[in-house]
Amino acid sequence: MSGTFSVQTMQVQNSSCWSLWWLFATAACVKLLLIPSYHSTDFEVHRHWLALTHSLPLSQWYFDETSPWTLDYPPFFAYFERFLSVFANFIDPQIVQLLKGLNYSSDTVVYFQRITVILSDLSLLYGIYRLTRNLDSRRQKLIWVLVIWSPMLVIVDHLHFQYNGFLLVAAPVYFVYLLRHYCWRGLLRGFGRLLIMGAVVAAVFVAAYGPFVYQGQIKQVISRMFPFGRGLCHAYWAPNLWVLYIILDKGLAFFLQNIGFNIQAPAASFTGGLVGDSSPFSVLPQITPLTTFIMVLLALSPCLIKAWKDPRPGMITRWVAYAYMCGFLFGWHVHEKASLHFVIPLAIVAAESLDDARHYFILSIVSCYSLFPLLFEAQEYPIKVLLLLLHSILMWLGFSAQFTDAVAVNATTRLKKKRKNNMGSKASPSAASHNGGFDIGWVGKSYLVGLVIVEVWGQLLQPLILGDKLPFVPLMLISIYCALGVLYSWIWQLRRILCSVAVDS
Repeated sequence: MSGTFSVQTMQVQNSSCWSLWWLFATAACVKLLLIPSYHSTDFEVHRHWLALTHSLPLSQWYFDETSPWTLDYPPFFAYFERFLSVFANFIDPQIVQLLKGLNYSSDTVVYFQRITVILSDLSLLYGIYRLTRNLDSRRQKLIWVLVIWSPMLVIVDHLHFQYNGFLLVAAPVYFVYLLRHYCWRGLLRGFGRLLIMGAVVAAVFVAAYGPFVYQGQIKQVISRMFPFGRGLCHAYWAPNLWVLYIILDKGLAFFLQNIGFNIQAPAASFTGGLVGDSSPFSVLPQITPLTTFIMVLLALSPCLIKAWKDPRPGMITRWVAYAYMCGFLFGWHVHEKASLHFVIPLAIVAAESLDDARHYFILSIVSCYSLFPLLFEAQEYPIKVLLLLLHSILMWLGFSAQFTDAVAVNATTRLKKKRKNNMGSKASPSAASHNGGFDIGWVGKSYLVGLVIVEVWGQLLQPLILGDKLPFVPLMLISIYCALGVLYSWIWQLRRILCSVAVDS
């Protein structure tokens, strides 16, 4: 009997694995078709890093200024580029030539870099399999579709060009959770586990930074990784708190100027310049890197306290996503692409409850739409719109299938209670479940309609009404409107974390 059960279990697991590989293969085929499409300057950035790590000794990696695109990623990613450069040199040696390879964009380099991004997604595939291997089949497949077929990953990694699927990591929440959950187990046992965890962390840091510490270059590495001189915002404003802060400052300056105050327009930029120069704000206080660091810690502290008091494994994914969102909302010089780092983990959380699904449905649409300005050429417009529409449809169908049964059970239970209490309800369970199926409510629907209005203004109405005047307005509207949605999501997640009950999913 047990042997039969084991065989059946293996058959189910094999079937699930084949489904996962089918989803990955389908996504890979779509990505292969997109190889000839637009790519950003990040394409040359990563090509140059291939050449840099291949042509120069490790001691010069973080000092080289052959190209404006200096190496500013952590050492492990630099090692990854060095690994890829071995194959690049075999395929086309000019890819990894430091000087002759500058701005090299032949078909070989395009295909090589595009395909390496697709292959690097295998790390994401393995991670999502490990996270979902003990879940039921329906929930598994829902999460796989949300992550592997994520339109945000396609837009950022496989069109715009980066390796985000390979780089999803986080730190403070992991530290507090592991310290409390793994090490807080009595004096001797806990101390032993603390030593083991400390040794593992130390080994990772030594492997990453040891060579640079040995050569006395750690200060240079850190200065490259944390370039605080770049300004508060990225060239395209990520939809975070600082967008609203900038607009508030501009609005106050305009109002005060019109009532007679002498308000000087700042010379410094929000997206560049040296920290410590004249403030780019006319009215509100200047924001420094230290200010953003403190705000991120303050925003993160409720989650860290919760993780310490109640270190439940079932909450770790939610905590990690929240930590990433704190960095996105309040951090310094945040890239719009960083929204991937909380949207992808929240895809796992979305399958836990109907409320989480509703929240994720809106947030993922908002976050994906906020990336639209990255693909600004006309030929890519149908691609990004189609990707978002297909994603929205798949989410709606997936969440409806996932939660319809649960809604039906709850509706039936409520009806039985009503009948038991002689409340006389004659509605059928099927009707109740139909009325209580997956829905995002009128507030969510109204907000998404607002996204459509913002897009229609930028694509149709502004060119007709204003022509070439105020060309920054469409981008500004996207940043502001999406920032409101992300800020609401952050508040919603914080409340969800603080009000969570001690029951694991």
